[in-house]
Amino acid sequence: MFYWTLKYILLGPLLRLIYRPKVEGVEHLPASGAAILASNHLSFSDSIFIPLVTSRRVTFIAKQEYFTGKGIKGWFMRQFFTAAGCIPVDRTGGRAAQAAIDTGLRVLREGHVFGIYPEGTRSPDGRLYRGKTGVARMALESGAPVIPIAMINTDDIQPIGHRMWRIRQVHMRIGAPLDFSRYQGMAGERFIERAITDEIMYELMQLSGREYIDRYAQRGAAPTPAPAPATTAAAA
Repeated sequence: MFYWTLKYILLGPLLRLIYRPKVEGVEHLPASGAAILASNHLSFSDSIFIPLVTSRRVTFIAKQEYFTGKGIKGWFMRQFFTAAGCIPVDRTGGRAAQAAIDTGLRVLREGHVFGIYPEGTRSPDGRLYRGKTGVARMALESGAPVIPIAMINTDDIQPIGHRMWRIRQVHMRIGAPLDFSRYQGMAGERFIERAITDEIMYELMQLSGREYIDRYAQRGAAPTPAPAPATTAAAA
C-alpha cells in the first residue's frame, strides 16, 4: 500500500512535475506476467525513475545496510527502501551473488517484475561496463523476458559524488523484450550465460549510446575521463 501511495500521491507527482520524464518505447513494458528489467546504472536515482514510469510494481534488491541504520536517518532510509519495493540482500561474502539471484527468481516465479543492473554497481564514469551473468541465470531459470532499459542522463541529474539532484528532464529508452527461450534447459552453462549477458549489454549499448568497456566496473572506483558517447563499440 505504501508503495502505491508513495508513487501516486506522496512522491511520484512531484517527481513527474520537476523531472518531466521522457520515455521512449514504453509500449515494450509487459502489462502482465514475469519480466526482468535490465538497465545500465548511472545514478542512485535510476531506482527511483524506473518504477516511476512503469505501471507495475518493480522490485529491486538493495544492500542490507540500507535497512539496518540507526536513528532517524536509519529509520527514514529503511521506510523509504521498503516502500520503494526493495528487498535487502547481504552483498558480502561468497554467497552474495547467489542471494541476489534467489531473490530475483522468487519475485519472477510469483509473476512479478524484477529490476536489475547487470553491471553490478554504478558506473564510475558513465560508460557501460561488462555485465555479470546473474541476469542470464534468472532469465534461463524463470523463462521471463528481459526488457533492456537505457538511462540516458541520470548521471547529469545526480553526478557522482553529489547528493543533491539537478533539475533536468530525465530521459529513458526502453527496448523490445529479449526472448532467450531458445536456450531453455541450459542454465548453469557458463558460455551460454555469458553469451546471453553480452547480448543484453549490446542492446543497452545501442539504446544508451554509451561507450562499452569489456571489463567489470569497480565499486567505488574513481571516475576517469570518458570520450564522447559512441555506438560502434562491440560488446563481445
